[in-house]
Amino acid sequence: MCFREMEGALSKWTNVMKGWQYRWFVLDDSAGLFSYYTSREKMRRGVRRGCVRLRGALVGIDDEDDSTFTITVDNKTFHFQAKDSEERERWIRALEDTVVRHNMIARRGVGGRQGGGSVKMEDFERKLAETDCYLQLLISQNNELEQQVDKEGGEVYQPLVERVNEMVETVKHAIVLLQIAKNASCPGEEEEQLAMVHGTSRGSSDGVEGVEEARETRADTDSRSSLSSPRRSPANIRSAVAKSASLKNPSTIPAVSYSSSDDDEDDFFDAQDDMASKAGSESGSAAPPPSATPTPSLVSPLTPSEVDWDALYEEDGEEEGDVDMKSHGSVITHLLSQVRIGMDLTKIVLPTFILERRSLLEMYADFFAHPDIFTDIAVKESQEERMVQVLRWYLSSFSASRKSTIAKKPYNPIIGEIFRCWWSLPSITNNLAASNATINSTSPPPIPWCSSSDLVFLAEQVSHHPPISAFYVECGARQISFTGHIYTKSAFLGMSVAVHNVGEGRVSLLSTGEDYVVTFPSAYGRSILTTPWVELGGKCDISCPQTGYRAEVEFKCKQFWGTEQNKVVAEVFPPVGVSKKSILKVEGEWNGKMVGKWSSGKTENFLDMSSMPVHTKVVKTVAEQEKYESRRLWREVTQGLKSNNIEQATDAKCFLEQKQREEAKDRKEKAEKWDNRMFLPIGENWHFKDTLGNRV
Repeated sequence: MCFREMEGALSKWTNVMKGWQYRWFVLDDSAGLFSYYTSREKMRRGVRRGCVRLRGALVGIDDEDDSTFTITVDNKTFHFQAKDSEERERWIRALEDTVVRHNMIARRGVGGRQGGGSVKMEDFERKLAETDCYLQLLISQNNELEQQVDKEGGEVYQPLVERVNEMVETVKHAIVLLQIAKNASCPGEEEEQLAMVHGTSRGSSDGVEGVEEARETRADTDSRSSLSSPRRSPANIRSAVAKSASLKNPSTIPAVSYSSSDDDEDDFFDAQDDMASKAGSESGSAAPPPSATPTPSLVSPLTPSEVDWDALYEEDGEEEGDVDMKSHGSVITHLLSQVRIGMDLTKIVLPTFILERRSLLEMYADFFAHPDIFTDIAVKESQEERMVQVLRWYLSSFSASRKSTIAKKPYNPIIGEIFRCWWSLPSITNNLAASNATINSTSPPPIPWCSSSDLVFLAEQVSHHPPISAFYVECGARQISFTGHIYTKSAFLGMSVAVHNVGEGRVSLLSTGEDYVVTFPSAYGRSILTTPWVELGGKCDISCPQTGYRAEVEFKCKQFWGTEQNKVVAEVFPPVGVSKKSILKVEGEWNGKMVGKWSSGKTENFLDMSSMPVHTKVVKTVAEQEKYESRRLWREVTQGLKSNNIEQATDAKCFLEQKQREEAKDRKEKAEKWDNRMFLPIGENWHFKDTLGNRV
């Protein structure tokens, strides 16, 4: 194996100066050290300003910034800034290689001292899963405590709530670290993991152990030389660490990572203006200042010829094939290194291989994959029947969007992206023809080539920060429409990922003047380090302000002591003053059978999603679509995923993301405001500009 030393200019954030400072960095792969100096000359003289030990370190990046990255180790987080995204990528690749190799050395050393005993990973995984279950139970109980405190105004209990919150966060962090340790503890997979991250193949590891054992011996020797006394106080240790900064041997390994706090002011360089030119003069190459850096090309790097784009989107049933997260170990470790408990995951760069082959806007269209159930709301005769039919459509709307039992993530839509589709409904067309009925409309449907008997769907990404999608549905023949918006707010929960769907939808019936307002459940991706699966959770409401009818729906998450999954319970209540008891209770699985029990004692099969066929939506060919329509926009990413060419998919995805950043930057410089095409914000809601009610 070839060990390398890499050096170059970076900026480092310091809390003393509250800003970025120019430094010269050296990555010593054999020692596992990332050292830095105030200048290249100081590096030659061996006057080290600080260093980061890479064994056990986590390298993180921020999707919102092309040049910065972090290293977290020894309970500290160090922040660095490269000249551009390409230079950052070179450093990250080298750093991750070094981290993985030294973690491997540490595990082999521990195994040797223990006599080569093997770890029972099955027991480890079982205990880790149990721990996560207890954590979720603790979170649930703490939420109930917070609600009780808010309701009763018991300020005396507020310190207790805060202490419990602190404990929850500590447990979450511990579980994350255990996950990373477990994921990195599969012997023999380290080289495969590196190859998976960088898309390269490694040779045989025969003959490497002797070299790595020598490196380990050197590391242990250096560690003992830096702290010769086995009994030292924390103050003495800090003194020894600080003293090691002036050692002439730059590969001396300190006990902990450190950063000098006495940086001279005359060593400070503004990262935006001077770093690149300084780096150029130090290295002997003339690096242009940032202002002269060429703008990344907005021409897609992928220009395949004669591709059948429409074949990529043909309905091929459930997407098969498990996502083996263990085989992507370094990728997942890299992902976890970016996150902090509770942070918003919209800023995280997710591995391309877990993406679903469609945009989030297209996924929302599957809410209407049973168009007959939706349009039948308008033909029910009584208020009670209409509320029950709204509930029937609502409960049927979630299973079609899950094409696989494995949790995958749709593409994040870019601002201005749109998706349009429709369903032809022969039953409505035949009924209109038989009754000679017509719909008085001053303009055609919002999709001009559709008819009033079609159910049409239009969606637009109306905001990037926060990420908000708005969508509109109508069937003119039935005088029914739907307007909705969803703000996806994500959070990291230890062994799970939560996506909270903030927003609402509104079913509008022109013939009766009724509106039915619905809210959406949260989605949870479980077992993110093994084979991820998805479930829905949370309490939702359906209400009709005109009639007073309402429904309560609860999606129940799997309990750690049980085996039942995907459970849902819903109850329909009459207007206030009529009765406090529900008139209908529905129970079952939201992706399977649901049974309805009426207050009269009658029982019926309310829905059976396992046997109900999905109506295929109709979409224009990719060649006929507009520039910002989802399938055309993401076609090269989809092609890469479909052909299992992850490198192509990643390149195409990065191109679109970079293009979005450049366009946002250009608008900001020109002080231009983004104008949405189909939707308008009114208060906290988004409204379609050309609704059915405005045209009929």
